[in-house]
Amino acid sequence: MSAAALRPVPRPGVLEIEAYVPGKSAAPAGVKLHKLSSNETPMGPSPAAIAAAQDTAAHLELYPDGAATKLRQAIAQKYGLDPERIVCGAGSDELLSLLTYAFMGPDDEGLYSQYGFLVYRIAILAAGGTPVVAPERDHTTDVDALLAAVTEKTRIVYLANPNNPTGTYLPFDEVRRLHAGLPKSTLLVLDAAYAEYVRRNDYAAGLELVAESENVVMTRTFSKVYGLAALRIGWMVGPAAIVDAVNRIRGPFNLGSAAIAAGAAAMADDAHIAKAVAHNDAWLPQVTKALEGLGLSVTPSVGNFVLIHFPAEAGRSAADADAYLTARGLILRRVGAYGLPNALRMTIGTAEANEAVIAALTEFVQGGPSQKGGSRG
Repeated sequence: MSAAALRPVPRPGVLEIEAYVPGKSAAPAGVKLHKLSSNETPMGPSPAAIAAAQDTAAHLELYPDGAATKLRQAIAQKYGLDPERIVCGAGSDELLSLLTYAFMGPDDEGLYSQYGFLVYRIAILAAGGTPVVAPERDHTTDVDALLAAVTEKTRIVYLANPNNPTGTYLPFDEVRRLHAGLPKSTLLVLDAAYAEYVRRNDYAAGLELVAESENVVMTRTFSKVYGLAALRIGWMVGPAAIVDAVNRIRGPFNLGSAAIAAGAAAMADDAHIAKAVAHNDAWLPQVTKALEGLGLSVTPSVGNFVLIHFPAEAGRSAADADAYLTARGLILRRVGAYGLPNALRMTIGTAEANEAVIAALTEFVQGGPSQKGGSRG
């Protein structure tokens, strides 16, 4: 009898998955922690969202509304959408996975760009499909490369716009060009997790394309600008047939009552969101300019983070910089899993955190005090 027959064996593809590793959140004892590894907002959640979540605590014995009606209605009112075309999930990650499970199987292909979100590959393999990666140009999605990679097996094309971890984006006319080049049977998933931060006249998250198409969905999250990452809330909007398919495989109580209540309250608090966006508008260019002034290359970003590139030299590498920063309580994100071993991703944090990173990297680049510890993986 073969060894495989002695125990359950996962189906093909599952063991090819490298589990997603979140940004680290620990620092050495005795130093103040500034976690800038997960693109969390430094402004925290809306006070209205906190109060709404707290109000649900007295009824923890009750199941939540399986349809997340209050949350879907709040989203629909904000964006002028039909609530029946909205699905809510435990973060946009769950929705990306549900879309993949609903529309992909063995021998099917899922297509995404070179530095696209790691969850795309995980979801494709989990569904039994084959990941296909299109090269990028200057750390930016290349529409021509994506279209060249489309085959008769391509079931889903995933587009993170803006993209994580690079912070780059595609103008909306390029998104339209991508959609126009796809077969009508291929689903285009617009992952707009960072849309609220973008300040470019040629950008659009994709609502218009969803409204006029039968093969486009857009996913969004409450984990970034809304500051509700701990509650895991995401939403998608799409054509009725796609929404129907996702709802058929979605768990009946995939969002808790606190998430539904807090999400609805956060969606209505425009002032809090404006404050968070204004903070990012002020600090994103300031951090970028300061780091470039140190001779470091920074990929132009429209999100709430920057991708910082380091030379592949002993003592000056991204791994060395990461160790140097971590020793000072400054936690950035290693992005080697994305094929970017010589880069770190830094979330735009509080003024104190941003200034501390700039000061520490100034010392690091200049070979300043206490530059010890070597590389960290």
